[in-house]
Amino acid sequence: MAAAQSHKKKAVRFTEIRNAKAMRDYFVETRFEAGIALKGTEVKSIRVGRAQINDAFGRLKNGELWLVNAHIDEYSFGSYSNHEPKRTRKLLLKKSELRKIDQAMNQGGRSLIPTRMYFKEALVKVEVAICTGKKLYDKREDLKKKIIDRETDRAVKAHR
Repeated sequence: MAAAQSHKKKAVRFTEIRNAKAMRDYFVETRFEAGIALKGTEVKSIRVGRAQINDAFGRLKNGELWLVNAHIDEYSFGSYSNHEPKRTRKLLLKKSELRKIDQAMNQGGRSLIPTRMYFKEALVKVEVAICTGKKLYDKREDLKKKIIDRETDRAVKAHR
């Protein structure tokens, strides 16, 4: 009986934070897995699932990559050493990956958008992607495809 209850607690535990706007508003081209420089209270807040990356973006400055506008709530049990919720955070990538991102960004019309934030063992990782913005008609086409797929799935289930 106790084993079943502990299993349920593990299933509820935080797995990842997704950027819902990324797939809807952008064509995702190349993805990179980056580490992120965080304070201890930020890691604890992320572990509880109190972070949001919907409005965040990446910016290259002086050969370094920064995550701007990502919101990580203050840790509720934190003390005077709590962090600022919207501070700029450094992303950690290899130099070769930074060069690829720099070349893609210089081509124009592209953005660096975080698609998800997750734990890989004990480390927090951010998946960033080079994206191109969608036009309104592209978004409409995606919605039509989703509706058609949903209807065909329903028809197949009803047929069974």
